[in-house]
Amino acid sequence: MRIVAALLALALPLTAAPAVPAAEAPAIALSSVVPAPLEVRQQGATFRLTDRTVIEAPRSARNVANRLAEALRPATGYRLPVVERARTNKISLRTDESPGYRLTVTKSAITIGARDNAGLFDGVQTLRQLLPPAIDAATPQRAAWVVAGGEIADRPRYAYRGAMLDLARHFHTPDEVKRYIDEISRFKINYLHLHLSDDQGWRVQIDSWPRLTAVGGAPGTGVDGTGGGFLTKADYRDLVRYAADRYVTIIPEIDMPGHVNAAQVAYPELTCDGVAPPPRTDTAVGYSSLCIGQETTYRFVEDVIRELAALTPGPYLHIGGDEAHATTEADYLAFQQRVLPLVAKYGKTPYGWNEIDQAPAAKDAVLQYWNQKPTFTPVHASKVVLSPANRAYLDMKYDPSTRLGLNWAGYIEVRTAYDWDPTTYVPERAVLGVEAPLWSETLRDLDDIEFMAFPRLAAIAEIGWSPRKDWESFRTRIHAYYPRWENRGVNFYRSPQVG
Repeated sequence: MRIVAALLALALPLTAAPAVPAAEAPAIALSSVVPAPLEVRQQGATFRLTDRTVIEAPRSARNVANRLAEALRPATGYRLPVVERARTNKISLRTDESPGYRLTVTKSAITIGARDNAGLFDGVQTLRQLLPPAIDAATPQRAAWVVAGGEIADRPRYAYRGAMLDLARHFHTPDEVKRYIDEISRFKINYLHLHLSDDQGWRVQIDSWPRLTAVGGAPGTGVDGTGGGFLTKADYRDLVRYAADRYVTIIPEIDMPGHVNAAQVAYPELTCDGVAPPPRTDTAVGYSSLCIGQETTYRFVEDVIRELAALTPGPYLHIGGDEAHATTEADYLAFQQRVLPLVAKYGKTPYGWNEIDQAPAAKDAVLQYWNQKPTFTPVHASKVVLSPANRAYLDMKYDPSTRLGLNWAGYIEVRTAYDWDPTTYVPERAVLGVEAPLWSETLRDLDDIEFMAFPRLAAIAEIGWSPRKDWESFRTRIHAYYPRWENRGVNFYRSPQVG
């Protein structure tokens, strides 16, 4: 049905919507946005989007303007041309000195100002939520396309607002990843962390070690042996471009020195005895380890880092480091001391799960805190991304009846995902941001991804964006967002806590 709806939308001519409008509903309050804006002043006349509206933007912001036009055309049926100059009845994108973005609505214009295109894009995502939910339909709708008058001055609490998607335990196709990018970017998520290797599969092409994908991406790999697949370099580059067009930065992860069984099946020389282990399709962890004392290990690691760094324009490269129970403490430390500098050698900031903080070489790295203890004191690193498993792991069941997911970190209903603050774990100065991981042991397709992610990802996004949180306000705002997911065919979870 998703494909049919998309094809129908593309086939429709861009003509004006039916002339008879629906009964006019009140304009949506400027304060209704998710994540919650920093400052809102609602006043003055509404702006009405019509078949004469144009989108004004300088050449430098043409990408943002085009994204906005593409978003608004299907439901309105309007052409919404993108121009460099317009006098009135316009949506104007401007580069100025506004931190974050500033959105101003008058009777004659909507103006979004920001220092850069990422800020303008955030403002556009806010504007989309201020139009009626019918704006997310794939075909022309009868609606009064009005936006309440006033002003929003908004900026993020943290620079890093992330989501993680596991492609190793079950491979998700590039089209599924793109749909996920579309949805997460609506909530101003600006990083997507892709978990590309684990004991059950290897999901990205590495030219210098071709059997990694020939074996680790073959049919039958993944939990329960339910499917294979991997990203070619062309696939990966395309995802990076697609995400960048939506101001989302891709972060690749190759997990090591544990979680490497799939690599060792492909290349037995990565084991200490030179014998390939059997493939694994179960969900156990902690049993595999690279052979820390042999040089083949570091040739392999450097080749992988070098090739991934060359493919990745973003600043971070994630090297995992969690649950390395089969690696001795001394070997683990020796491995990190040698590998963390390799990431920097190829121009990236090292990034890893919080266990890498054992190594002095982690002083320039970013840690991803995934444990459940309510406090964490970094020993060497100075920046932390918070992903406490009992709050932010989107693969945890909502409650005992949830058909998907696990429960080793507990049950995470929407309020549990919302009611925590990064500064209770580490001091504010150490917080780079937050990230919501979604592991794929029980997931199979896009419907599964969406069901486990939404609405909890919106809760994590608000923690990362908004300095002030209020559950009752969030509950009301996310419930009002439901029709937008319905119009896009998103398979979200209808939480009894939200209503």
